Amino acid sequence: MEFETNDAILATQAALAQASQLAVQYSFSIVGAFFLLLVGWWLAALLSRWTHAGLSKIRGFDETLARFFATVVRYGALILVFVTVLGQFGVQTASIIAALGAAGLAIGLALQGTLQNIAAGIMLLVLRPFRVGEYIDTGSISGIIVEIGLFATELKTPDGLYRLAPNSTLWNVPITNFSRLPTRRFELKVGIGYEDDIDLAEKIMRDHAEADSRVLETPAISTHVDQLGDSAVVITLWYWTAAPDYWPTSREMIKNVKKSFDENGISIPFPQVTYHGTPQVVALPERFVDARAKET
Repeated sequence: MEFETNDAILATQAALAQASQLAVQYSFSIVGAFFLLLVGWWLAALLSRWTHAGLSKIRGFDETLARFFATVVRYGALILVFVTVLGQFGVQTASIIAALGAAGLAIGLALQGTLQNIAAGIMLLVLRPFRVGEYIDTGSISGIIVEIGLFATELKTPDGLYRLAPNSTLWNVPITNFSRLPTRRFELKVGIGYEDDIDLAEKIMRDHAEADSRVLETPAISTHVDQLGDSAVVITLWYWTAAPDYWPTSREMIKNVKKSFDENGISIPFPQVTYHGTPQVVALPERFVDARAKET
């Protein structure tokens, strides 16, 4: 009985010694891990601020994109710190990295459409095919750019409607930017009658363009006969204006040219067909003649 008691005491002492040894060992690991977390959190925030400040100093670099890359740097640093802390406790970091890679692949496949919009948003922010305040048209989407985000772009249509377009739909199609270049050419095509004076019509159109102070002198104003249509001789007027003056000048030009044509007796004919020939009488078959005779 005495021997059993001694064995129990020795076993307890050994267990306590082993526990104290493990406590000392893991206490240093816990303190080291806590220290790594604090330093890593501070370094991640510092790297994020440096990234944002450095990208913001680049001329023309978008603020949204700078914030995005700063966030990516911060969370990337935090993941590295987390893996290092687990290594302090003897966890195999290679398996953790492999697991994180597999998880990232699974998330990427699940969020394929979202990641595609993010990639398109980054390309739009870097290459800048349009900016806030510019008017664009992609064939299916048109409007004034309100905000360019990482996932979608906000637009305002000419009739005052709000439109949200995923970035991938804007990146994969040709974009026409009506506001990017400083000047635009307006083309006015008017059809006049074949009996009307072509030279007078061209002079009227040039005079109206030259009288408008918003029309640029260079490139020069020009008029020419565009085509001989079925019902009219088509005359074309070309002139250039500053981009903001394009719409007001074009609407006034159309109105003024029409009024001057009316005052000078120049017609703008509508499509018509002229028949030349002798009318022919077509005889009805006998069965239709007999049916009509019975009806009467």
